[in-house]
Amino acid sequence: MGEPAPAQAAAAAATGWPRRYTVIALFALSTVLCYIDRVNISIAIIPLAHAKGYDAAARGLILSAFFWGYLWPQLPGGWLADRFGGKRVLGAGVALWSLATFLTPPATASFALLLCMRGLLGAGEALNFPAIHSIAARWAPAGERARAISLHLSGTALGTIVALLASPPIIIAFGWEAVFYLSGLLGLGWLAAWWWKADDWPESSAGVSTAEMAVIRAGRSEVEAAQQIPWRRICAEPAVWAIVIAHTCNNFGFYILLLWLPSYLDHTFQVPLKNLGLLAVVPYLAAFVVGNVSGWIADGLQARGLRLTAVRKLLQSSAFALGAVAMCALPAAHGAVEAVMLATLSIGGGALGMGAFGVNHLDVGPRYAGILMGISNTFATLPGIIGVAATGFIVQATGSYAGAFYLAAAVYTVGLVAFNLWGSGERRL
Repeated sequence: MGEPAPAQAAAAAATGWPRRYTVIALFALSTVLCYIDRVNISIAIIPLAHAKGYDAAARGLILSAFFWGYLWPQLPGGWLADRFGGKRVLGAGVALWSLATFLTPPATASFALLLCMRGLLGAGEALNFPAIHSIAARWAPAGERARAISLHLSGTALGTIVALLASPPIIIAFGWEAVFYLSGLLGLGWLAAWWWKADDWPESSAGVSTAEMAVIRAGRSEVEAAQQIPWRRICAEPAVWAIVIAHTCNNFGFYILLLWLPSYLDHTFQVPLKNLGLLAVVPYLAAFVVGNVSGWIADGLQARGLRLTAVRKLLQSSAFALGAVAMCALPAAHGAVEAVMLATLSIGGGALGMGAFGVNHLDVGPRYAGILMGISNTFATLPGIIGVAATGFIVQATGSYAGAFYLAAAVYTVGLVAFNLWGSGERRL
């Protein structure tokens, strides 16, 4: 269905730069910072491991330690955002992970302390996605929803691009410690802008005009604060579990490539450090473009009358199929450029899911979007703990990344089947 007539009339009356665009841009920038601080370790760990004598198994533990902290605050963060509003929840998360990033270099004095600091970083970043989903459910009209969430989720790719491009020259010029100090400071400027411009609800924002408020309300479900959480209905809803499985399967392959691709290129093709960032960034350029395009495709297909369930399943099936095929082919790559092209197909193709499972929480239960994201992202953190660490042990035992790539392809296939069986674009909660 197209945009409802009341929303069209309200949109025509709206003038000036809408405050919702500022809020969306700021939470998308939060995700960029989130991934800068998460990904810089994938480059910095190469000189750090050489300096400290860490083997592949130890590197796997360092890379996966982030996810131990990331696992636990997801659901409480989503509940707090849905119950009290997401502004303070998101701000607290950015403050915590920026501090942990800044303190990472001194923490390397002890292996255990380094693991703890990576876990603290994860705990702060755990609040990002549930809080943003909760905020988006309240600020984004239905006809703009997929584009808003895709812009936010594409920040994972843009943050990765910045981290991969900026880290090597910074490390070469100033040492590996500098990337953590610089990226930790970036969060301070964002916090100032967020506190100045953002609000939990558009109804409480002085920057929202009467005309814009009409646009938001005309194209938005009722999403007042979640006073009571229908846990039994949530747990019994197949569409919720379709999101959980798709999110978990998506992250399995994504996290392996996100955190191990530079080491894979270094180990398998002896790519020098100065070239690693340029090669490793290519998949995320594709993901940034495809992720945003997926949101426009999803909103466009919905506006042209295609059922929302069909839109979500079409995009998610394409994402998993492309990801699995590329992962299966990756072990046969004969050079670094060919390997990067296949990684680009996997990560870039998988970004189609941003317009599918990525926004599906707001379809199924907009009032509980933060909680639903907290649930799915909790499960989707397990691949970061299991898959990332297991990759280190697989490489240690076999001297090859092939086993990890084939496993990721199998997991993608499971996600494809599950989402087509149980996924829905309709409101269920």
